[in-house]
Amino acid sequence: MDFAKLAEERYSVRKFTDQAVEKEALESILRAGRIAPTAANRQPQRILVVNDAEGMEKLGKCTKYKFGQTAAFIVCADESAAWVRSFDGDNSGAVDAAIVTAHMMLQAADLGLGTTWIGNFDPAKVAVEFNLPDGVKPVAILPLGHPAADAEKSPKHFDKLPPEQVVFYGSFPPA
Repeated sequence: MDFAKLAEERYSVRKFTDQAVEKEALESILRAGRIAPTAANRQPQRILVVNDAEGMEKLGKCTKYKFGQTAAFIVCADESAAWVRSFDGDNSGAVDAAIVTAHMMLQAADLGLGTTWIGNFDPAKVAVEFNLPDGVKPVAILPLGHPAADAEKSPKHFDKLPPEQVVFYGSFPPA
């Protein structure tokens, strides 16, 4: 599949089968995350693989969003390993983790698997439940699995702003 087609056809899957995700698929998705670009190639991403009942139970304590997935990734940023912009001290860890997550989502889609990005979770509970070290910040929870036959795109999936509202050449137009 070419990239544009993959990007257009990928959607947030919110209903999965109970079929386990194969180890080879997990490794392929993790590789896509590992090779994703990060600021100054510092690679501050730290990825937890959750693929057993105990882990799913712990994950359920951290977010109300559950879709019957058999696996999930918790993508974190080690802020002490991330590049920091000298001008304002901005830490790139969360942005790097977001780039990694996007690569993983697209690789999963290319393998015929589904994902959805969960941003609505309690980071303190994630830290406790999964024993995150200080300075390692959870950025995204990424449920992963085989899409159910009746999984559908959210109606909001098709709501895209027109290009003239999101793309500007040279500078923003005058207010």
